[in-house]
Amino acid sequence: MDITNKILKEAIDINVSSAIAEDIKNLDKTSVLTSSKLNALAEIKAKERGVLCGTPWVEKTYRKIDPKLKFIWLVKEGSVFKKNQKICKIHGNFNSLLTGERIALNFLQTLSGTATITKTFVNKIKTTTTILLDTRKTLPGLRIAQKYAVKIGGGMNQRLGLYDEILIKENHIKSVGSIEKILQKMNTNQKISNYQVEVENLKQLQLAIKLGAKNILLDNFSISSTKKAVEINHHFATLEVSGNININNILDYAKTGVNRISVGAITKNIEAIDFSMIINAI
Repeated sequence: MDITNKILKEAIDINVSSAIAEDIKNLDKTSVLTSSKLNALAEIKAKERGVLCGTPWVEKTYRKIDPKLKFIWLVKEGSVFKKNQKICKIHGNFNSLLTGERIALNFLQTLSGTATITKTFVNKIKTTTTILLDTRKTLPGLRIAQKYAVKIGGGMNQRLGLYDEILIKENHIKSVGSIEKILQKMNTNQKISNYQVEVENLKQLQLAIKLGAKNILLDNFSISSTKKAVEINHHFATLEVSGNININNILDYAKTGVNRISVGAITKNIEAIDFSMIINAI
């Protein structure tokens, strides 16, 4: 399933509403220290290099707090920015700008971090035909947001959740008894035409191919085993490899000719991009 505009819009609204309830509820107690009539200019600045992602979340945060605020984005969503580069200017009420500061920056730093690490992995394998995919290893509550960030960074999305597509993993196979039984069950179910099956060794791969599986996940395969798997498969099924893949070995995996590589690190092992917001009264 693709992230449609409707899905994205709903996710942004849920994310922002939850963040406001968590941080503000119905009151910013510190704002009593400043005048409610004071106007200001806020500037968001990057303190390191990265890929910008999360601007819809920033705007939604401030729209919910104060719809009168005015935005000027100096860097577009998905663009690479430099250290110390100004990202955005926001005009409006001083208290409103201060109230939404941490929520807005939390979204911007987390999603820009996701897009940035994704871009790093994508660039590493850009000379190959292998594509980079995300996983369900996302931060709780930010599934759609992070998968959106992966796309912004040049990666591709797979299933959005358990409700979306079928992936038959080791525990599913164990519950039925064998890979033969579960694939035979899948093949006899006329309502299921698209599924992916996980295999743990070359013997299981050969069996999955024999039973007609067209989408196969190679779980924790070494580089040499992945190369052998590609040779055995001979373009029959779409092959994806996952597990223990990092920025240092991903190119070697891609050079095997495997179709897809999925990496959980691009959504779970992220480093937030450092942004600052300076607010000056005018």
